[in-house]
Amino acid sequence: MLQFFSKYKFFAIVLFVLSAIIISIIYSILKPDRVLPVYEPDMVNVELVDSTVQYIRKYHKIADFKLINQNGKEVTQLDYKDKIYVADFFFTTCQTICPIMTGHMKEIQERLKSDTDVLLLSHSVTPKIDDVARLKKYAVDKGVDDSKWNLVTGDKKQIYDLARKSYLAAKSDGDGGPYDMVHTENFILVDKKKHIRGFYDGTNPEEIDRLMEDITILKEEISKN
Repeated sequence: MLQFFSKYKFFAIVLFVLSAIIISIIYSILKPDRVLPVYEPDMVNVELVDSTVQYIRKYHKIADFKLINQNGKEVTQLDYKDKIYVADFFFTTCQTICPIMTGHMKEIQERLKSDTDVLLLSHSVTPKIDDVARLKKYAVDKGVDDSKWNLVTGDKKQIYDLARKSYLAAKSDGDGGPYDMVHTENFILVDKKKHIRGFYDGTNPEEIDRLMEDITILKEEISKN
């Protein structure tokens, strides 16, 4: 019996390796790679979408923008060209959800510190209060890496239109006027083609982990195309 096993030992090893390879191939076929959806306005809760874009079913992209960051530098869509980025909306005097969201953005910044493909973008929803000096102080206090994360201020109507018509992130209606207020906990994942690929509750640690996983999935998708 021992002589039999000794004689066919090499054959058994080869058979075992081939079986493992075949099983892994079958498993990969039965379980395809997860792909993130490309969100169009008609796929999103109507409460989050401006009525002018609610029925768009394809080709939705983040609109061009021109804002000012914490260093007084002009920031446009060109600064995010060929980058994946995470966007949100906040204000420096907020005492409720914003400190939690900023803390989670800082966590994302640290976890992606060496990843030059991913950036962060936080829009102030009280731009008249959050001037460059206030944003700079906030950035220093919160440990913002200027090369990774822009806190931006500028024209209120432009910022509010971005929230409602581009990022599909604001539940309230309004025109960006003096009494209009956007307050949203959403983090939005944007790909290199300016498409929305995910929404996340920026106050929930589990959602931050899901966002990090989705960034990995998105990077893998991009590398294959």
